[in-house]
Amino acid sequence: MPDGNAQKTALFIAILAGFITPFDLSAVNIALPSLAGEFSMDALQMGWVSTAYLLASAVFLVPFGRIADIHGRRKVFFAGLAIFTSASFLMIFAPSGLAVILLRVLQGFGSAMIFGTAIAILTSVTPPDHRGRVLGIYTTSVYLGLSMGPFLGGFLTGTFGWRSIFFVNIPLGLLALAMIWLYLEGEWADCRGERFDLGGAIQYGLTLTCVMYGFSLLPDREGFILLVAGTVMLVVFIAREFRISYPLWNVRLFSGNRVFLFSNLAALINYGATFSVTFFLSLYFQYTMGFSPEQAGTILVVQPVVMACVSPLAGRLSDRIAPGKIASAGMALSALALVLLTFAENDTSLLHFIGILVIFGIGLGIFSSPNTNAVMSSVDRCSYGVASGTLGTMRLAGQMLSMGIAMMMLAVYIGNVQISPDVYPAFITAMKASMAIFAAMCIAGIFFSLVRYGKRPDSGACPP
Repeated sequence: MPDGNAQKTALFIAILAGFITPFDLSAVNIALPSLAGEFSMDALQMGWVSTAYLLASAVFLVPFGRIADIHGRRKVFFAGLAIFTSASFLMIFAPSGLAVILLRVLQGFGSAMIFGTAIAILTSVTPPDHRGRVLGIYTTSVYLGLSMGPFLGGFLTGTFGWRSIFFVNIPLGLLALAMIWLYLEGEWADCRGERFDLGGAIQYGLTLTCVMYGFSLLPDREGFILLVAGTVMLVVFIAREFRISYPLWNVRLFSGNRVFLFSNLAALINYGATFSVTFFLSLYFQYTMGFSPEQAGTILVVQPVVMACVSPLAGRLSDRIAPGKIASAGMALSALALVLLTFAENDTSLLHFIGILVIFGIGLGIFSSPNTNAVMSSVDRCSYGVASGTLGTMRLAGQMLSMGIAMMMLAVYIGNVQISPDVYPAFITAMKASMAIFAAMCIAGIFFSLVRYGKRPDSGACPP
């Protein structure tokens, strides 16, 4: 086990990386109306600015988690940060809406390499009895990024234009790269010598693309066709992974590990039910209520600030109490906040929304770090990269699912038009319908969070 200095160094670098990617994601959400105005993007195209990033991240997370297990987590982590930082720089010069979406794909590619390894590195260097505390601190950095995204992103967008929000990623990314190069020692390649399943990686990517892109096209016929094709390919992919000696995704983790299975399902549902809330409220505050980007960002910052305050406490508590019990309470609070959002109207008071955001922040803060602790503590060291990638895939798949539902509701109630005052009532209806679906998902997610049992002790080594 690495010494205390190595653990602190890894944690500091992970905090920097954990901050910039969610900051970018939430800052872009607050800048969407300004971006759409410059490039004349409709509501569905605005959705693809977020969806393209999420899709690319989801497709590459598990493959890069596996590559990191074989060739070294430090290498993959460093390369991901370099790609993400470079894409952020190029985004400043994007000439069109299409260029923005393509660069978001490149950012998502780099993000997959970061999130596929950051949690695995932290888990590798931290003793099991301190893991919840460290993961809680890391999760706090993620929530701080989410916190600063709407606030700082709104200020920068209103003052300097939407392109300025990508400047923030560059110095932080360069600092993290320098820290990795100079101070982060070790590769943590616990599966060195094993083969990488390239065929499985291609099949996995095509499967996720069909499912997620198909869902975004619903209710059109093409969406149903892609969903069916993706489902068939998923069945074939799982059957293949059971047969080969060195699978891309060790699906036996799901079949033989109850904690791993239900913790990941809970993560999928939680992110699927909660991610689009910021997307909808950002548009609601700026369009329906007439707030500036700065004002909307200041309001939305309430949720992630509360999350950042709660998460370290929840992570520390999960070192002493079964993580599933704590995460279930967080899921229940998230469901309550979503139910309350279904009653929003065009004259709903701002105080009502702030109260909901506080409840929402507490729920997400209580859920995330204990659930992450449950996942990472349920597998052996040789599966840390795949487990980290799997959890990240559940997060991104859930976020894609959430954006897919949001875009489907916008397509049903508004269509491919720019949001203007004459469609505000339809927009509110689409938002309320989405919140009702999300609330039902979160209530169902409480069940999956409750049925797992206490975390399995870490074996500390791969099985022979």
